[in-house]
Amino acid sequence: MSPAIPPAPIPRSILATAQSRLESFPVLTITGPRQSGKTTLSQLLAPELPYFTLEDPDTLAFATEDPRSFLAQAENGAILDEVQRAPALFSYIQGLVDADRRMGRFILTGSSQFAPIQSITQSLAGRSALLNLLPFSYAELAAVGRAPTTIDNLLYTGLFPPVYDRPVEPEIWLQEYISTYLERDVRQILKIQDLATFQRFVQLCAGRVGQLLNISSLANDVGITRVTADAWLTVLQASHLIFLVQPWFANISKRLIKTPKLYFCDPGLAAWLIGIRTPEHITAHPLRGLLFENWVMTELLKSQTNQGKKPSLHFLRDKQGHEIDALIETAPNTFHAIEIKSGATISSTFFKGLDYWQKKLPDLKITPWVIHGGTAHQKRQKATILPWSNLSPLL
Repeated sequence: MSPAIPPAPIPRSILATAQSRLESFPVLTITGPRQSGKTTLSQLLAPELPYFTLEDPDTLAFATEDPRSFLAQAENGAILDEVQRAPALFSYIQGLVDADRRMGRFILTGSSQFAPIQSITQSLAGRSALLNLLPFSYAELAAVGRAPTTIDNLLYTGLFPPVYDRPVEPEIWLQEYISTYLERDVRQILKIQDLATFQRFVQLCAGRVGQLLNISSLANDVGITRVTADAWLTVLQASHLIFLVQPWFANISKRLIKTPKLYFCDPGLAAWLIGIRTPEHITAHPLRGLLFENWVMTELLKSQTNQGKKPSLHFLRDKQGHEIDALIETAPNTFHAIEIKSGATISSTFFKGLDYWQKKLPDLKITPWVIHGGTAHQKRQKATILPWSNLSPLL
């Protein structure tokens, strides 16, 4: 039997932005979680450049021990994958691009922000553009007819590229992804000996998606100090596994909540961590609504990062619980306000938070939206209602 032909690569929305940055900067740095498609994107952007991965022990040893000679084999440029493993390379790359200011000469990728961001700030400021590549957006999959057809399948499967380009069950792939991440990345960054405790920490984070982050409570539940919890959250953010959405607040009201909310980079990852093993398990799961909110927040985030924009994503909530799930500032005092509901049937309760805050903040220009788990696409006086399967009018 002949081997199966792998499916064609799915076009990425960030491609045009990345090509523009390559034309304007000598170096393009692409960060993002492991397996989000950074290598594939890099090779698509510059197929003529030689490719080196610092995951390879011999390549890493060469780059670390003799960086000058290592880069001599890339006089016309190169793609350097997982470059955070050899941060000493950055200063040598600086010398090369200063001597030869050709654009698009190097593409660097990294799955941890620590070394790349620090070194770019110090060595490659003004020389490197920075983009963040997250897993597929729903629109990217829908454009080629490969998107999940139900919410439960979407939340179970997630949107990591390998789940869509190989015959593997999401449960199996996500299990290996977590194991690999814990063993390789976390052990290197934090030197953690008790990986079981850290895995419990990550699982408890997943159980808090879409909720206000109480770090002291999280630390107590795991049995660690708050200082340790803070450090571990920092690593999860730097590795692009989670992101925090900060509240928006104005000086006119001191009653607003100032605690961030926690989300995972992928809903399938969060679902696996809280024990979901089939799409059917999601249907009646108490966290289904929050997992749906998590997915929508990642879609909003991807729409900004794919355009090379600095993320502008917030929520609005006061101590009485009046809330808007997502707030995107498009201009000074001008916002998209988005309510996220997993229910398929539109209810008057969907508009309560939007109504409250529009009256409470009359000086702001607010465009209200509702994203829901049904199929209705309606433009009402209170808000524009979008079905989960088509967010393009907003994005």
